[in-house]
Amino acid sequence: MFWYDHGMGGWGWVAVSLSILLVALAVAAVVLLLRSVDRYPSGPAQTPAAPSAKDLLAERFARGEIDEAEYERRLTALRAHGPDQGRPGPGDS
Repeated sequence: MFWYDHGMGGWGWVAVSLSILLVALAVAAVVLLLRSVDRYPSGPAQTPAAPSAKDLLAERFARGEIDEAEYERRLTALRAHGPDQGRPGPGDS
């Protein structure tokens, strides 16, 4: 009966099964590749810069840990000794 097995013998079913398996593997590979591209963006990794001593001092003053006189004294000392090693902080010229 020709219409029952569509003219395929035993090897025809093997070929169809392998074709379906290969297509499924290709789709899975494309999905995994696209997911890994989103997870690992290209370009150099950028780490956040550490806050400068002046920034830390300003934060302590803003939180009320030190008073204005202490803030001014320490800021003057920072400007005189330059612990930032040449890296200007915000508001510096």
